[in-house]
Amino acid sequence: MTAADLQRIQSYLRFTAPRGRDHTKIGPFLATFNRDTDNPYLNYAIPDTGAVPSGSDIDSLVNEYRRRDRKPRLEYIPAIAPAVEPALLASGFEVEARTPLMICRPAPRGRAGKTPAGIELLVTTRDDDLRDAAAVQWEAYEERGPMPQRVVDGLRRTVDGGGIVMLARDTETQEPAGAGLCTGPHDESTELTSVGVRPSFRRRGIAEAVTRGLAAEAIARGTGNVFLMAAGEAEARIYERAGFETVSEVLHISLTSA
Repeated sequence: MTAADLQRIQSYLRFTAPRGRDHTKIGPFLATFNRDTDNPYLNYAIPDTGAVPSGSDIDSLVNEYRRRDRKPRLEYIPAIAPAVEPALLASGFEVEARTPLMICRPAPRGRAGKTPAGIELLVTTRDDDLRDAAAVQWEAYEERGPMPQRVVDGLRRTVDGGGIVMLARDTETQEPAGAGLCTGPHDESTELTSVGVRPSFRRRGIAEAVTRGLAAEAIARGTGNVFLMAAGEAEARIYERAGFETVSEVLHISLTSA
């Protein structure tokens, strides 16, 4: 993968991150804020390509997140802005994780794989199915409390924006088992994300099947660049079996001290 390819993915992330969030430009950073939750994975900043932030840029970024009662945090591809991490570390930020950035290569045709026995996959737009997919993700990611309607509404916005929502369910009972999505495309790119499987259905290959199915559907719709950010090496191995390969990393870095 070339530097231009990585910049294309980072450009996509900058384009999509503000969707459904408040956002503002602070120096060389695009800062995004979710009004509904302080979940750090839904509140983060992204630097410009080649950014060289000053100490005052970082101070302004930190102050804006704290003003909104959010943790100062960034998620980005460090290879496209190598000067940012040292500047953040000098300002007291700490690395949370470095996670694999993966792309689908080659296209999953000819690598169809098998859907697990007793499971069916469907690309869905129906409200009832979107609610089932949202419920699967809510349980799979161990969110607390009753699932709010905003989670279902988010999947509806994904579909309305040209994205794909896939639901895996038991063929006999129709019980929802797994789900995932591809965000709406931009510049022929899409992010495959939010793949989750309910605990009672795990270790059957459902996550791999959903990943492969989403990638195949996105490519069939003309999206040539399907990428994902794996949570860790264990998840990366699942995605490798579905036809993805690691091409770089995503840096997760935040400031926790006062």
